Amino acid sequence: MTTNRTDMSRLEGDTPAQRLLALLEVIAGKDQFFTLQGMVDETGLPKPTLHRMLQQLESSGMLQREADGRHYSKGSRLRRLAESLLLNDTIQGARHAVLTQLVDEVGESCNITALSGGEVLYLDRVETSAPLRFYLHPGSRVPVHCSASGKLFLAQMAPAQRRRLLDQIPLTAFTHNTLTDPAALEAEIETVRRQGYAFDDEEFLPGLLCIAVLAPNPAGPSNTGLAIQAPVMRMNRDKAMACLPALQRAAEAIANINREALPEAADLVSADR
Repeated sequence: MTTNRTDMSRLEGDTPAQRLLALLEVIAGKDQFFTLQGMVDETGLPKPTLHRMLQQLESSGMLQREADGRHYSKGSRLRRLAESLLLNDTIQGARHAVLTQLVDEVGESCNITALSGGEVLYLDRVETSAPLRFYLHPGSRVPVHCSASGKLFLAQMAPAQRRRLLDQIPLTAFTHNTLTDPAALEAEIETVRRQGYAFDDEEFLPGLLCIAVLAPNPAGPSNTGLAIQAPVMRMNRDKAMACLPALQRAAEAIANINREALPEAADLVSADR
């Protein structure tokens, strides 16, 4: 009989704390009580290691032992953490509402991104209802050099900072349109800097066109990108440009939400003025 094991990559981490959090993520996804041996069978971790990790989570209140002494369940502290997160996550809810409204207006999938190291991280995404679409879920990472948002993040860097990053990451050719020559990429980035928006014209995935802008940040560089993605059979550059005003309005709305979440930053901007 085949054992259904957890993807071990979810339990990897550079530190014990990271591995403990990864285990907690697995436990949070369970809808029933579990035993030490059951977790050993599922994860493949050594029993002494897993026993020590479960003890740490139990002593912190994240887990609790059931009356039989063998089974574990989610502790009161973990439940309070989940409830507090949902109760106070109005910022994410507000940004998601802006994203949903943008999708309703332009009819294509849209996402919010951030720069994370040398990659673009998808923070949120709302899919179009159209039958043909590309699935890139929140948490997905795409290369900075061939994504629309990535070019915008690169464009606001100082030249030395940008060179330091691009010198350390491979400019992999994902399609025939991917810019892999540093000089050509630098010229594209300069164009993006002047325009204030960027395209990914089948540079990461064949058949996918993307247009992106940054949410304005008066206090400095922005780490919030907003993008529209669509199959090339439904969207070309001209149609994407027609969507740009809606995209910019949504980016401004996201910026306002971000500023309200950081009132001290807004105070600093007002003081500077």
